[in-house]
Amino acid sequence: MQIIHAGQALTPDGWQDDLAVAIDDSGRIAAVGPQSSIADTRVDLLLPAPLNLHSHAFQRAMAGLTEARGPDPRDSFWTWRRLMYRFLDQLSPDDIEAIAALVFMEMLEAGYGAVAEFHYLHHAACGTPYDNLSEMSQRIVAAAMQAGIGLTLLPVLYQHGGCDRRALAGGQRRFGNDPDRFLALQAEAAQAVHAAASDYAMGLAPHSLRAVDPDGLTAVLGQAATGPVHMHLAEQVAEVDEVHAHLGARPAEWLLANHPVDARWCLIHCTQMTGTETDALAATGAVAGLCPLTESNLGDGIFNGTRFAGQGGAIGVGSDSNVQISFFEELKTLEYSQRLRDLSRAALATEGRSTGRVLYDAAAAGGAQAGGRDVGRIAPGAWADLAGYRTDTAQLCGRRGDAALDSLVFAGGGPAALREVWSAGRHVVTRGRHIHRDAIVATYMRRMARLETDI
Repeated sequence: MQIIHAGQALTPDGWQDDLAVAIDDSGRIAAVGPQSSIADTRVDLLLPAPLNLHSHAFQRAMAGLTEARGPDPRDSFWTWRRLMYRFLDQLSPDDIEAIAALVFMEMLEAGYGAVAEFHYLHHAACGTPYDNLSEMSQRIVAAAMQAGIGLTLLPVLYQHGGCDRRALAGGQRRFGNDPDRFLALQAEAAQAVHAAASDYAMGLAPHSLRAVDPDGLTAVLGQAATGPVHMHLAEQVAEVDEVHAHLGARPAEWLLANHPVDARWCLIHCTQMTGTETDALAATGAVAGLCPLTESNLGDGIFNGTRFAGQGGAIGVGSDSNVQISFFEELKTLEYSQRLRDLSRAALATEGRSTGRVLYDAAAAGGAQAGGRDVGRIAPGAWADLAGYRTDTAQLCGRRGDAALDSLVFAGGGPAALREVWSAGRHVVTRGRHIHRDAIVATYMRRMARLETDI
């Protein structure tokens, strides 16, 4: 049993002072109540640690390598994607494990407690399957275990190079499976996930309507009676145009008309949706999985957040390409995108809750829903995914309640304030530093030394 004493904590009943949180040996919160004289750890501010709902771990290793303009007159997502394919052609299973361990460590040091890994790098170069079909999925599990982060693994079905069903080429060949081989891979990966840790979970990820044909989508969804379903949706203008040309409808319009989208679903990006599509998606109860730093980096566009929130839509945030891993910067970038578009301030705030509070509450609840993980609340029975912060910093100045959250999000207070992180009771960050940081970084640096980074 671990006991945390918090000077203030955000609970389902709102802010509470002088709280004790007990974590049992299974990694769940056993009790929440008044402080006693016994405590293993003391923090000024205790928050539910959010789940990062969308990550491509391997892309962290190419952060900073794609910011020079290429030969195309207008650089875009599509030129970035070609560079990404060239980079990933080099990556071995050992590389993937080392990169993912570093990424997951950085997520914990940013205050996340768990991650939903949207994992599509399945095969060796040229698309040759490994003897162990789920080799790469198992490396993701091993990396999560090294870091101690909670994991929802989302193996990705990727069939085609576009809606015209053209063959996969270049780096894409490492992603490819038909539905039957994908389901076999999924079953093997599930065994590894369930053997690894009791809080680990599985989901399903048809990549997108460009990469998965209607028959393939129906086939894999028919085998997924439970667990989260994640899919990229309406990220780029060219994607919307391609889907419309081949399927006769825009991506969100087609998906909602052809599949019973509900609260199990998490649709990623959704940056190119009409107002009508925004309202319709909100009504399904699905989570809009937003990755504002990556969406800004790639020039994806701006999610219609104010309209979606006004319709009661659920949102969460993820780090996607992992160009920068900062939970609070994701929240700030989301809010600022709405302000810049609408020439407004406090765009997502409500009458009773500040902007930072609205964003944090939404990300905590939406991440938990998208990851199929009982977190996002400091309450008995939930997994103990918790983040402890100090408030005696120049950015927070001892602030309390919503003002403390606003300072973490908008005043740059997060990195200096983070002190302790637990993931399903695993105390993996202490005094702001991951307990295995030195070893994880050393292994990552050795693997990176062998990679060609001139892409």
